[in-house]
Amino acid sequence: MTEWLLLIEGTPAGHTAALWLAIMAAFLHAVFGALQKGRHDPWLTRGAIDFSYCVMAAPFAFFVVPWPEPHMWVIFLGAFVIHVIYKMLQAWAYTKGAYTVVYPVVRGTGPLFTVLGAYVIFGERFTGWQWLGVAVLMAGIFGLAIYNMIYLVAARDTLNAALGIAVLTGLFVALYTTYDAYGIRATANPFTFLAWFFMIDGLVMPMIAARRWRAMANPPALGPLMIRGVFGGLVAFMSFGAIMLATRLDKVGEAAVLRETSTVFAALIGVVFLKETVGPRRIALMALIAAGAVIVEMGG
Repeated sequence: MTEWLLLIEGTPAGHTAALWLAIMAAFLHAVFGALQKGRHDPWLTRGAIDFSYCVMAAPFAFFVVPWPEPHMWVIFLGAFVIHVIYKMLQAWAYTKGAYTVVYPVVRGTGPLFTVLGAYVIFGERFTGWQWLGVAVLMAGIFGLAIYNMIYLVAARDTLNAALGIAVLTGLFVALYTTYDAYGIRATANPFTFLAWFFMIDGLVMPMIAARRWRAMANPPALGPLMIRGVFGGLVAFMSFGAIMLATRLDKVGEAAVLRETSTVFAALIGVVFLKETVGPRRIALMALIAAGAVIVEMGG
């Protein structure tokens, strides 16, 4: 598998593979977000997920993939700090706003910052059509934010805070996407980065979640919470792994933008499974975000 990935890296076949990996990551990331926002407190769910993927990744890190090169430890430290801040912001945003309010803004703001970061770090340049796609995507984001500020009734008192935290979370999405793309390119074997990343990344949130669980007057049963954590851990492996491999095979900016077709999946999940009221206007704005991602891909 590793040899095949390295063989197609930077080729037309790699571009096609990156396209499908980014779309798969989009769907799975929407599922992941719904899992965190769903039945349990977002902090507890994230702790259960991180614990699960930390435990599952450890055997692969120690016994399966090649050992990281010496320079990778500093990169892992940077990724650890960035992801801890991102996850705390994401959980905070979900405590302030509905899933269909927070998720599109987070996932839609991230690509703009990522495109700029990919230009500075990797020298990637977008065509005029691709910048049009970014503009369409941003129009959908800010249109959705304005619509929510005008018409949303539920959780009205925390809406502004939810939107503000969501934008800040989007900034950290861009930061970790760009930084992790650098990290996965800095090691000979991409699966070395993924295995060690998941093991290291899963160390902090379980402790925060455990402390929060003990402080609750009526804490949820651990069984259902951990079942959700295991399922979320598997989704995280596939979602994050897919987008990281996409950034190794092709352009970071394009992969990041394509992933934001997840907003359409998020709308469907919010309506069907979380029983949130979305409405045709908000669905249209979410679709506009996805349309911007499609224009970016077609304009490349």
